[in-house]
Amino acid sequence: MKIEMKGISKAFGSNEVLKGVDLEITGGQIHALMGENGAGKSTLMNILTGLHKKDSGQILIDGQEKYFANPKEAEEFGISFIHQELNTWSEMSVLDNLFLGKEAKTKLGLVDTKKMTQEATAAFAQLGITMDLNRELSQLSVGQQQMIEITKALMTNAKVLIMDEPTAALSEKEIANLFTIIDRLKKSGVGIVYISHRMEEIFQISDEITVMRDGLSIDTVPTGETNVDEVVRKMVGREISDYYPEKTANIGDTVFTVSHLTSAVGDYEDISFSVKSGEIVGFSGLMGAGRTEIMRGIYGIDKISSGVLTLEGKEKKIHSPAQSIANGIGFLTEDRKDEGLILDFSIEDNISLPTIQEFVKHGFIDKKTEDDFSELLMKRLLIKAQSTQDVVGDLSGGNQQKVVLAKWIGIGPKVLILDEPTRGVDVGAKREIYQLMNELAERGVAIIMVSSDLPEILGVSDRVIVIHEGKIAGELVKQEATQEKIMTLATGGTINGK
Repeated sequence: MKIEMKGISKAFGSNEVLKGVDLEITGGQIHALMGENGAGKSTLMNILTGLHKKDSGQILIDGQEKYFANPKEAEEFGISFIHQELNTWSEMSVLDNLFLGKEAKTKLGLVDTKKMTQEATAAFAQLGITMDLNRELSQLSVGQQQMIEITKALMTNAKVLIMDEPTAALSEKEIANLFTIIDRLKKSGVGIVYISHRMEEIFQISDEITVMRDGLSIDTVPTGETNVDEVVRKMVGREISDYYPEKTANIGDTVFTVSHLTSAVGDYEDISFSVKSGEIVGFSGLMGAGRTEIMRGIYGIDKISSGVLTLEGKEKKIHSPAQSIANGIGFLTEDRKDEGLILDFSIEDNISLPTIQEFVKHGFIDKKTEDDFSELLMKRLLIKAQSTQDVVGDLSGGNQQKVVLAKWIGIGPKVLILDEPTRGVDVGAKREIYQLMNELAERGVAIIMVSSDLPEILGVSDRVIVIHEGKIAGELVKQEATQEKIMTLATGGTINGK
């Protein structure tokens, strides 16, 4: 299958998202689509698959003009889109999610659970993963749910597969398995559009790269004829000489201490660490090691069986997120869509949500103060939107992430927990987030960052704590931390006999 998109334009109200974009997708090739958040990548793919209607331009499939009424029609034609934001039903089982709307039936018209189980087991085996098909999706990690979305798409026998940040929440092993599958699909003639901000992945697996910027297709080149610096320059329209800005904050006294924290359901045990004023402590480890669960326990989302939290020398009993907020602890979760934002609320409503009581005067919300507050944070974080009244669900993934950050910066936190803060965020916005973290550290905020991106852990952290199977495997200061040492600890190994 060959797809040609010519001069595609699209506006949402006064916001012109696409301004005449060209893209060519060929069977048996991996075509990387790159650009900053808000460049129009996802919108272009949504137009191809019938979710949005183009304003102008032309789509040719094998030389014939073709448009789809909806994504289901595109999928039936052989074009499948794995979205960055998960399209799953958390209260249903893994098996039900895989076959939702296309259940296998017996001759009597009943749901054929046996046949579906066999097909799902075979598909999982192809991906090299094992999973309980009867388990409720809400009990799985974001990474596991992402693998289900990928499995679902592969089960449609797609001729063109669009992947939007497919590895953002996957472990190293899951990524390796996925790349094996992608290579197999490519060799069988499947065309793949690969949207990612991870440069090393793009140069590892893609054949061609198209760069988009501000709704335009800037350039298309064979991957072997370009390099990272050139791609970044095309993406942002300027040089980014250093991904990780220099950290200038002075590290002060201990602000926050966690002592002997143990999960009520066995996810982790005997976790003890501290964070100082102006310090960024990175938490590393393999997917499922318990990093996110530790943070949820600290924040009062999940129950703990034991443990003591000390903030500025005083012991704190925290059993809910509301108590954490009241004590000046913010938590940017890895799942921004379900836990970090109210998608059908405005930017302003989301930003002011944790601090709404501060805008109440004489029983009424002081709208002007709230407007000024949200406007200030929107400008400071360079959130790309028409105004603070824009609906958050209409923003790109990176700009949604900035809204979550703005929300927590607004409480004036003493401690800020960031779980995968740059997941699905482009290279330009990543640097802005790192710079913001540095500025918060300079103000004395104690920052805890969970990240699966090892270069990010090494580039941002003052100290690295490595988690292995729910326990602290080791701790490394910035000067001694390397990818090899972190991975050794993360996989249960030891360093220097310790």
